[in-house]
Amino acid sequence: MSALPVRLRGVAKSYPGNPPIVAVAGVDLEVEPRSIIGLLGPNGAGKSTTIGMITTRVRPTGGVVEVFGVDVVRHPARVKSTLGVVPQANTLDRSLDLFENLYYHCRYFGMDARSSRRRADELLERFLLTDRRHAMPQAISGGMAQRLQIARAVAHGPSLLLLDEPTAGLDPQSRIALWDLVRELREDGMTVLLSTHYMEEADELCERVAIIDHGRILVDDTPAALKERYGTGVRIDLRLSASAPEGLVRTLEALGGVVAVDVDHDGLADTLRVKADRSDGLVADVVAAVVASGSSLRDLSVTAATLEAVFIGLTGRDLRE
Repeated sequence: MSALPVRLRGVAKSYPGNPPIVAVAGVDLEVEPRSIIGLLGPNGAGKSTTIGMITTRVRPTGGVVEVFGVDVVRHPARVKSTLGVVPQANTLDRSLDLFENLYYHCRYFGMDARSSRRRADELLERFLLTDRRHAMPQAISGGMAQRLQIARAVAHGPSLLLLDEPTAGLDPQSRIALWDLVRELREDGMTVLLSTHYMEEADELCERVAIIDHGRILVDDTPAALKERYGTGVRIDLRLSASAPEGLVRTLEALGGVVAVDVDHDGLADTLRVKADRSDGLVADVVAAVVASGSSLRDLSVTAATLEAVFIGLTGRDLRE
């Protein structure tokens, strides 16, 4: 297919109301072939609605949405045949085992019985699910269920895969395994568009990131370029020799420029992660606070601007419902 996998031109979506509720307010976006693109945004920013319009589930009220050059409003059936979609919710058929979930998906897309069995077996092996082929969806782990959902989404050979929060709720090992699978699909020639709340995931996995807020694309570039242009934050990691004394976290949070302090407990020692929007003079203040608390500092590292800092800087710190 020579046309772009996804092309949005002035795409808008509003819902009836007085005044109308604007979910998407004129989005322009182009997705290159064989790429992994991340769509980031706070709750209610418009990313799920945007993905819904690409998948033909939501009808736009303005603009044009094209998938491989095909208008999603005029030819939704043609578009659906080129898509694989994995929603955030688990949509596996709980009355079918793992093999059957894949087999009947293939049959639904017109494959004959022999080809469907062969394809289901291939996917179970590739997605490391062969040993559980006859298990029911409710009897497998969250990581397995998500791998099965992706396997099912690509069973009919789509050219574009859309993932909505693909690793939400997964443990770190399952998340990393899923990243590897997504990379393999891209290497096979598939284009991937994913929405995620995990900044580390977007930074690690995506060649490009589009940040959306209030229904508009704020920025669209590589993670490295976004951090270089908009990044001002730093993260200071402090590994202590023992548990953090009472009051140290509050003292660090009160320092000018500190955004948040997280504590990782590892046996008898703690690691403090200080997130800040500046670095000038702050490292010295942080170390002084640790020493004044009576703590012994074993290690210190400073990480430059993160994608999370870029995201917060562009969209604000207000809690979204």
